[in-house]
Amino acid sequence: MNIQRIQPNARMSAAVVANGFVFVSGQVADDTSANVAGQTAQILAKIERILAEAGSSKERIVSANIWLAEAATFNEMNSVWDAWVPAGNPPARACVESKLAFPQYTVEIGVIAVV
Repeated sequence: MNIQRIQPNARMSAAVVANGFVFVSGQVADDTSANVAGQTAQILAKIERILAEAGSSKERIVSANIWLAEAATFNEMNSVWDAWVPAGNPPARACVESKLAFPQYTVEIGVIAVV
């Protein structure tokens, strides 16, 4: 099986393409001064770019995992997510509150898509 690594570094790849799937690692915002909605928008834009580089798109996402630093921001994150998800193509999704690796991050999102 051919495995393609997208934007690899010493620790991880932004995504891995294998067996017809694109596994996008958890993405975080570059501008951490933004609120949850702003960080979510940044992350979703990054995911779109990574999926395009892998030959896929947001319409082909089959699963998403979302980690929120605070569950109280669920509606704020969803206001951006709901506008971004293609109508008629919502993925399976999990969303949990979790202590993220660094306190400046308020949300992290990882997805799996098909090529």
